[in-house]
Amino acid sequence: MSDPVVDPVQITVPVDGGELAALRWPPAAPGAPIAVLVHGITANAMAWARVAGALAGEFEVVAPDLRGRAGSAGLPGPYGIEAHAADLTALLDSLGADRSGADAAVLVGHSMGAFVAALAAAGTARDRVRGLVLVDGGLALPQPPGADVDAMLSALLGPALDRLSMTFPDLAAVRAFWAQHPAVGPWVDVPSVAAYLARDVTGEPPALRSTCVQEAVRVDGGDVLLNERLLEATTDLPVPATLLWAPRGLTDRPPGLYDEVRLAGLGLEPSGITAREVPDTNHYSILWAPQAVEAIAAAVRDAAART
Repeated sequence: MSDPVVDPVQITVPVDGGELAALRWPPAAPGAPIAVLVHGITANAMAWARVAGALAGEFEVVAPDLRGRAGSAGLPGPYGIEAHAADLTALLDSLGADRSGADAAVLVGHSMGAFVAALAAAGTARDRVRGLVLVDGGLALPQPPGADVDAMLSALLGPALDRLSMTFPDLAAVRAFWAQHPAVGPWVDVPSVAAYLARDVTGEPPALRSTCVQEAVRVDGGDVLLNERLLEATTDLPVPATLLWAPRGLTDRPPGLYDEVRLAGLGLEPSGITAREVPDTNHYSILWAPQAVEAIAAAVRDAAART
């Protein structure tokens, strides 16, 4: 499978408690529009490599490792979506994003990252945003069965959550774990996806482990599932938004997190949100499949073109 991506450089941005790590794909010339890509709950910035490759040169593309993950794993709590939104605002400030001029940013978020992007756009980053692209997230999720946050997260995330308490003897074992994942397995040999999986890992053989801080995942997951203020962020957006949704879910089975019936019940039009299905994708491959990369890149370009 072809993998037309561009290698990023790592940068850091001062935030509360330390420095936020991010990957940057630089523009071909000064003055390019800004696109900031925000990953999901147990992911990292390299999840966006294929999308960034499609935008690189044309845009100033930056994808942070959220607090408690990968290069930002050492940042302390408190965690939660509001903390991530504050970090995202600091990142936008470092990039000079300002809607009063020509430097407003397009925010793009996947899964939990879509909630972060929406909350930032509706709140602390309101004057820094030109457009918003939500990728299989950002709107109220179906509640999986379970009596508490831990049970709900386990039901929703499955193997992606299980790995946080596991150790692996080497990277080959990490790859073997993900190769068994029904939604991720077909992609593990794509170089950019392999780099994404490797970026999640820390430690030394034979005790490699995920960089994700389990408490960060638990607090953030509770916010996504239960925080009413977060769920209401999309009712007060300063700019139009596009939701791109996958018809299959986290285990590559339908339904996905969203479908036409569920979206109709959410009443998106008054909020200025346009929803579009990305055919033949699941919750993970909506970042990697060629038709998904094309759809996300097109939505970013459309958002950047708005005045």
